[in-house]
Amino acid sequence: MDLDNLIQQFQKKDTVAFETLYNMYAENICGAINVIVKDSERSQEICQDVFVKIWEKSNQYDTSKGRFFTWILNIARNAAIDEVRSKTHKNKKKNLPVDSLVGIFESGEDLNSKMDTIGLQSLLKGLKEKCILLIDMLYFKGYTQKEAAKELNTPIGTIKTRIRSCISNIRKNMA
Repeated sequence: MDLDNLIQQFQKKDTVAFETLYNMYAENICGAINVIVKDSERSQEICQDVFVKIWEKSNQYDTSKGRFFTWILNIARNAAIDEVRSKTHKNKKKNLPVDSLVGIFESGEDLNSKMDTIGLQSLLKGLKEKCILLIDMLYFKGYTQKEAAKELNTPIGTIKTRIRSCISNIRKNMA
């Protein structure tokens, strides 16, 4: 069966056509999702969701607008980007909270002897408490700058300037 006929059968909700298309494209679609999400298990789940979505919205595919694979790939890409932007994904990717790292730093332990904290002491050196709080909120807790500004009751411009200054201090510490 040629691809055009297969797609027409798929749009008519033919499960054999769906299975054939899934077998043809799933590996590539999952791979494309994994490039964005960087979690193979979660990529597989998103891939399954994408195929359910294209099954439900098969009538929206228009051959005059592009190839079938490109249509699926765009849906997959958007799903992967949505996943990466989600708070759930950000929370899964958290490292140790900054306050625990600062606690380790202040304890006087030799941080260079622990694999997961090598070089941390030099990066945190001289950072103000406001910097540590902002870095924790923005990079470890998944807040946006706007959300951090609201939470801290501080103008967004101040938050942007402060985080830029904090990152600049960390860069100086790296050098």
